[in-house]
Amino acid sequence: MKADTGKVLRAKLAERRGMLVPGAANALAARVIEDLGFEAVYVSGAGVTNTFWGMPDLGFISLGEMVQHTTTIREAVDIPVVVDADTGFGNALNVRHTVRLLERAGADAIQLEDQPMPKKCGHFENKSVIPAEEMSGKIKAAVDARASRDLLIIARTDSLAVEGFDAAIERAQRYIEAGADVTFVEAPKSADQLRDIPRRLSVPQVVNVVVGGKTPVVARDELARMGYGLVLYANVALQGAIAGMQAALKHLKTNGRMDEASGMVASFTERQRLVKKPLFDELERKYTERK
Repeated sequence: MKADTGKVLRAKLAERRGMLVPGAANALAARVIEDLGFEAVYVSGAGVTNTFWGMPDLGFISLGEMVQHTTTIREAVDIPVVVDADTGFGNALNVRHTVRLLERAGADAIQLEDQPMPKKCGHFENKSVIPAEEMSGKIKAAVDARASRDLLIIARTDSLAVEGFDAAIERAQRYIEAGADVTFVEAPKSADQLRDIPRRLSVPQVVNVVVGGKTPVVARDELARMGYGLVLYANVALQGAIAGMQAALKHLKTNGRMDEASGMVASFTERQRLVKKPLFDELERKYTERK
């Protein structure tokens, strides 16, 4: 399955039609994303940190935890899986180890960024970046480490907030020269910057639309016309889930009861459908059948 999903993802990004990709923080969210017809899913480091630890995206998640989440999400869905590997969890040698583990876990693309460890969310203040030469070495290590050419290496730069727009473009170009298949200039602040990024860089581009973040919210169709390969909504499912949990639990606290008629919760039947309970019922019958 993995080689096929990697080929599929590479082909879709090459079309540069603004493929819309939501982020998932767990396997159930990934299952919902696939069930609704999205073409790929993004394993969000911020989302995993927020949901797994209840902490902000400040570099608290570990490689082992990201491998575990990637494994469970790969098992849950058949669509391509893009994995946020933050800084690669260290230097170029750590990046090599990170890529090998995440590829074995089922990643079809691995995103690496040029912040130091510990990193910060791309839409937080007071970020910093490592030297471009060091990041280029990490990209080369990632490219060399992958077992399959179908594994995409996505190089993200957070330098726009630190060094300015032109410097961010220059860094992205250097990462392409180091072997990155896709680049990702994080947190552009204007429509002009959004339009300029895919014009100036030769490989497919990622744009990260953070609800409430620094980048203007632009319709997917317009981003496709600009030439973006992937339109990422890394945590819209998580933010929607928070709003839904708050609303449902406030209703429960106020009324002292909750049923399906409230319209505020998925039905028991829908919940079991999403986790494929009918499949396991069928398997149970198959394996316990009496002759």
